[in-house]
Amino acid sequence: MSPRKLDTQGIGMTSQRTRNRLVERLRAAGITHETLLFVMSRTPRHLFVDEALASRAYEDTALPIGYGQTISQPYIVAYMTELLMMGDSPPRKVLEVGTGSGYQAAVLSPLVDKVFTVERIEPLFHATRELLYTLGYRNIHTYLSNGSDGLVKEAPFDAIIVTAAPEKIPPALLEQLALGGRLIIPVGKQGLMQVLQIITRKSAENYITVEYEAVQFVPMINEN
Repeated sequence: MSPRKLDTQGIGMTSQRTRNRLVERLRAAGITHETLLFVMSRTPRHLFVDEALASRAYEDTALPIGYGQTISQPYIVAYMTELLMMGDSPPRKVLEVGTGSGYQAAVLSPLVDKVFTVERIEPLFHATRELLYTLGYRNIHTYLSNGSDGLVKEAPFDAIIVTAAPEKIPPALLEQLALGGRLIIPVGKQGLMQVLQIITRKSAENYITVEYEAVQFVPMINEN
């Protein structure tokens, strides 16, 4: 992402009005969590993409961010976050695997107490960490690490959200869930059907898996 003045308000195709239109599209697509929708209406997605793509930031589409990575489609960000927030006790401590642009972490930040996020691509990690700090996200803690390892030193987590698709679920992520915690993860081979799954830890060895819709994510690299 190229350096630019960080105008969080935006103008024209990056303005608040444009963000509001995106939120209305998300609501029409079935997103019902009103606090989440409010957060997304206030999160400057145009600052999480290259300046040349800023005018497309509030389209409901994935966009390239370099290094073979993408910023996820806003609907997918909203959908996965809504799944993460469901239940009687929303998570307080969340691990994100695959920091990428930082947009998903920025959306989570106002909704939970702490966000821990890991990224394996070093230049992307440094750029995103600086951006998140500059934008004032003080409850987001960034780490340079292989995603399939999770973040054992900060475990257990109330929820883990994964923004890259492994062919098989890394055991470390299951082990780092708190009892009652939820893992939200796309699973499947690149180029073939991937399925969004939620795995809930019911006890030390008992996990319940529910499959949701077909999705398409970049692959998780260097799986264990």
